[in-house]
Parts: sequence; C-alpha cells; structure tokens
Amino acid sequence: MIVTYPFSAVVGLDDLKLALVLNAVSPRAGGVLVRGEKGTAKSTIVRALAAQLPAVSVVPGCRFACDPAAPDAGCPDGPHEPGSQGLERPAALVELPVGASEDRLVGSLDVERALTEGVKAFEPGLLAAAHRGVLYVDEVNLLHDHLVDLLLDAAALGTCYVERESVSVRHAARFLLVGTMNPEEGELRPQLLDRFGLTVEVKASRNPAERAEVVRRRLAFDADPGAFAARWAAEEAALASRIARARTRVPGVRLPDARLRQIATVCAAFEVDGLRADLVTASTAIAHAAWQGRDVVTTEDVRAAARLSLPHRRRRDPFDAPGLDEALLEELLARTSGDEEDPDDPDGGGPDISGPGGPEGSPTSAGDGPPPPGDSEGGPEGDGPGSGGPQDGPQDGPQGGLEGGGSGPDRGRRHDGAFDGRYPSAIDDAAQAAGSGEPLPGVEGTATSATGKDAERGGGPGRDVAGVAAPYRVPLLEVPGVGEGAAGRRSRSRTPHGRATGSRRPAGRVRDLHVTATVLAAAPHQLRRGRRGPGLVLREDDLREVVREGREGNLVLFVVDASGSMAARRRMTAVKTAVLSLLLDAYQRRDKVGLVTFRGRGAAVALPPTSSVEAGAARLRSLPTGGRTPLAAGLARAADVLRVERLRDPARRPLLVLVTDGRATAGGDVDRAAALLAGTAAVVVDCESGPVRLGLAVRLAARLRARLVSLDSLADLGSVVRDHRKAV
Repeated sequence: MIVTYPFSAVVGLDDLKLALVLNAVSPRAGGVLVRGEKGTAKSTIVRALAAQLPAVSVVPGCRFACDPAAPDAGCPDGPHEPGSQGLERPAALVELPVGASEDRLVGSLDVERALTEGVKAFEPGLLAAAHRGVLYVDEVNLLHDHLVDLLLDAAALGTCYVERESVSVRHAARFLLVGTMNPEEGELRPQLLDRFGLTVEVKASRNPAERAEVVRRRLAFDADPGAFAARWAAEEAALASRIARARTRVPGVRLPDARLRQIATVCAAFEVDGLRADLVTASTAIAHAAWQGRDVVTTEDVRAAARLSLPHRRRRDPFDAPGLDEALLEELLARTSGDEEDPDDPDGGGPDISGPGGPEGSPTSAGDGPPPPGDSEGGPEGDGPGSGGPQDGPQDGPQGGLEGGGSGPDRGRRHDGAFDGRYPSAIDDAAQAAGSGEPLPGVEGTATSATGKDAERGGGPGRDVAGVAAPYRVPLLEVPGVGEGAAGRRSRSRTPHGRATGSRRPAGRVRDLHVTATVLAAAPHQLRRGRRGPGLVLREDDLREVVREGREGNLVLFVVDASGSMAARRRMTAVKTAVLSLLLDAYQRRDKVGLVTFRGRGAAVALPPTSSVEAGAARLRSLPTGGRTPLAAGLARAADVLRVERLRDPARRPLLVLVTDGRATAGGDVDRAAALLAGTAAVVVDCESGPVRLGLAVRLAARLRARLVSLDSLADLGSVVRDHRKAV
C-alpha cells in the first residue's frame, strides 16, 4: 500500500493549503493553478489533499462513478435505478501526463471492434475516471493547447462530450482540477489562465529554521512512511472531518447584497475581463465562510477570495506575471465594508487569522487523544519558530495560518490611486507612450546608462542599456517544408489535429480511422475472403488512419548584434523593440526561444533555449551595447546551441533570426562560421540605415540562404497595425 505524505505535515504554504481546501469544500471555486519554482512541494501537497477528501458512494460496476442517490440519467453504463445500494470508495486522484493523447483524456471508440464486430464500444478516458475526485495536471503549461481546451471546458461544464466516428457520448465529469507549473518553462495563455478559478504563487522559504523543518520531516517520512503518517493521523482525521462539515454547510451560507456589491466593486476596479472573476470570487467567498463556520459571507471572506481569484486575471500583456496590488485591495474593501453591517461579524469584517481551526478549533485540538509523539520545540512536530505545522497557534499579519496573505509579485506595493494600466514586467513603462507621439522616458538618444538592477547584472561605467518601446505585430516567419514537431502555430507539420491530407497504415492502434481508405483497401479482396452478406469482410491490415497537417512550434534562436555599430544612429531602441515584437510572436505561436548576443570580444548565450518567452524579454531589456562586432563568433555560438538542442529535442525544427547590420570588425572568418549553419532555416533582419548603405546584411543573407527582412519593414507593418487599431 502506498502511503501519502500527510497534508497537515506540510510546512508553510498557507495560501496553497487554503486554496486547495476551499476547492475541496466547494468545487464551484473552479480549481487551483499552482505557480512556483521547482522543489516547492507542489505535487506533494496536491496528492496529500486527495487523501483527505470524503469517500464517495458509487454505483457498483459503473465506469463513470455515478452517485447511487442521484445517478446520471445519460450515463453510458446506465440507466441506474435511483436509491440503489452503493459501494464506498476513496475519492479518486487521477494524474494527466503531459504527453497524453486526446483519446486518453476524453475516451475513445474501439474502432477495430466497431468495424469487425459491429459493436459500438466506448472506452472511458481520464475525465471519467476523475469524476467526483481530483484531476491533477503537473506542468500544465507544457500540455498541448487542444488538451487544455478540452480539459477546461469539461471542468467548466461538469460534462464531457465525445463526438467522433458517428458515436455521441456524454457523461458527467465533475472534479477538482489542480494544475501545477514552473513559470520558468513558459506561461499559460491569459484566456486559459482565466479558466482556473484560483491561483497561488509558491516559493521556497528563506527562513533557515523553516527549511530545516521541511528537510527533517521529509527525511522522517522517507525513513518510515507508515510511522510518520501514524503520528499525523489525528490531524488528518480532523481535517477530513472539517472539510466534510464545511461541505454540508455550503448550501446554507448567505451572500448579502452588500458583500455582492463589494465583490463587484473589487473586480471592476481591478479591470478584469468578463464576469468569471465575479462568479469565482463569490463562490470562493461562500466556501471560505463555510470553512470558517459562518452562515453569512463577511468582508474577510471576500478578502480571502479576492487574493486567490484575481492575481492571474490582472495580466494586461503576455509578458506580465500574475500579481495583485494588495494596497488597492485593502483600500477598496475598506471603502465598501461599511455598506451593511454583517450580523455575524460585529468587528466589521476584520481579519480572522485563526489558521485551519477557525471557530471550530484547529485540527490538533479537534482530534481525539494525545498529541503526536515527539512534540517538542524543533522536533518534527514541534511548535518552534517556522515549523508551520498544525500545532502553530494564531499568528499576526496576513501570512498566519491557512488564511495566508497574497504572495504575488505585487505584494506590498503602495498604490496612489486607481490602477493606471502600466506594464509591470517585461515591457518598459515607456511602452505606454509608444505610438502616441509622446517621448519615451529614458530612451532619448541612443541609450541610457545602466543603473540599479542593470548595474547589478554587470552594468556600470561604459555599459549602455537602450530602452524598449511597445511591441508591434510582425509578419509570419516560418521554417520551409513539413515537420513533425510539437504542436504550435508557426510552420507546417504533420500533427494529430488539422486538415486531412492522406492516409497511411497505422503503426499501432488506430486512433483516427480513414474510412474511405480502409474500404478501398479491403474492397479488392472480398470475393477471395468469401463475402456473402452486405457487410465488408475486414482484416487488420486493411485499416488505414488519417494523415493530418497542422502547425508546429519551432525553436526560434535570436542572434542579436549588440556592438557599437548597432548603437550608432539611435538604432538599438528600434532593434530591441523589433526583437521584443518577434518574441511576442513566438509566445503566441507556442515556440521555444533562445538568445545569443555578440559584442566586444566574443559571443554569449544570454538565454538557453526555453519555453519561457518571458525570460527572453527580461534578458532583452537589460542587454548592453557597445564595442566591436565579432559576427563570426556570434554565428559559431549559434551553431553550437543548435547542435546541442538537436540532440535534446530532435523533432523540433529550428529557425535562426539574425539581427545585425552585417558589419564584422572583430576577428574570425564569417564565411567559415556561416558554413556551420548550412541547412538551418534562417532570417536576417537588416538593421542598416541611413542614405548610404553598404549592403553587408544582404550578402550575409545570401551566404546563409536566409530570408532578408529589413528593420524598417517590421516597424512599418507595426505602425500600420497600430493605425488600424486607432481607427477602429
């Protein structure tokens, strides 16, 4: 028997614990997206929660986990008689791997049996297995877009629809959706982020005592999982009991009009798109009130719900990191909390940082029997500083207990009025002025001196960092030919989704039957096989599957000339803006990106190939300029990066984007370096300007057999798009 690490034994992570518990109390909260760096117990705590969910009663033999008290009328295994004897089993924890297929997720028709036996046999997928349980998606940001769409649609509707091969199947699919991701590996699209009800940012503690406690408990669990779990059995039982009680209390919780207006005011002030944020915040506030033992939603419930439901809906740009302005939230709550006195909140909805126990007591006090052994300061279950265990009493400040304060990147920022819509991350604040005729702060001239963070990254005297303006739309740059790489939106590729272009013999099980090709393959053999009736006599080697063509994502490797010749004539700001625009295009087309720069004496890999386009934008902003132009070194370094990446990800085709004016003033044979990139699809962005042009970039593009695009043409297209948007 596999022993799961106890939920109550996880140190810290108060916001994450609260978000998971609220979803366990009320699935209407909409699931949880857990963002955080690697090694922060994201997977551990999700698996631990599933063990605390109440057991479910299912109809015996039903593959779709129907409730015997209220069976699904459209269940494919039905009909079931209401009120029949049920079978108790633990709530399911289903994990969706990143490489799963669509058939594995939603279910599939057994095509072989359908054609050879005439039986419409449906095989349920993971959505059916997760019904009334937990569906856990690790690295959800790496999941293919079409799978994420199917997953979130089912989570929102509570129903899975399968329409294929003339078979229509519908079954209930209500589950607690939990996704984890590492932002360094790339962000989810904003519209997909919005489909997750709550989000939590987790980071490893910097407190040595707390880190030591984490290691101490983990070592104790690894040494003897059964004994460790037994020491926390009382806390786990109390937590499970409290979740069950809160679930029964949810239908009776009242949301006063004053609190509803408060929720609407907060969501409107934060300028979230649509009304999903209002609905999720209201549902989460109701769940929080039930968790705290209240029958009426208070301002504190709204505060806790907003901190979890709004951060990921504040993104105004793909390069923005989720976050919430805590000062503005407190100002809005204070401004609206006096609309109506809450009958169960005589203190006016003040903070109730009471940890998991709340008004009904902590899990430790709720459990029967003595506390776990070894309860001493600094021990595995101790209540010393930073232990974060269930024995911890009430704490001051917003981080205490399960209530937890916000932990987004905007935590603690002061706000001096209504939100002004500025870009907080990869794009400079100056981007707001782009296209409006206003001067860009700090961008006048060719560059501004590096100070502050730029100086910490190696800046200082002699290092210049140019500003960046607002990005614009760029033309499609694609790799010639047809690939077979990861699904995306850039180059032509053979993918499981797209238009049908032909048929082929299946390598394994048929996933997408080509009916016409199958019939044509079987037709010539019917007399020899002794056909007598109206149906075809099929054999396994007659089966054909569809060959489809769609789009793939590529590795876009930017090689940027940051030498002194680029800084001349005030070009570097335009160059950075163009590269940022190309990065934004790569984000939208689901590419991996890398960044190589060359200046001075050599070239450097500023960003190894990664799915995090945001990291590329951040490195670009701090890119210094100046010095000589070692063009050959830049090409050679790019060839090294591509060679290594081909070994790591051979199916992903590369696209080299070289941004330069073509000058080469440092040592190295450019022709020899260009030969290293033979066969690589490339685009040369010519940055040369002025009335007299040498045409060096044109010659370089000919050597590389690359497409030539001028920097001016990119900017001109961007201005056309901007003018069109203004006219609309």
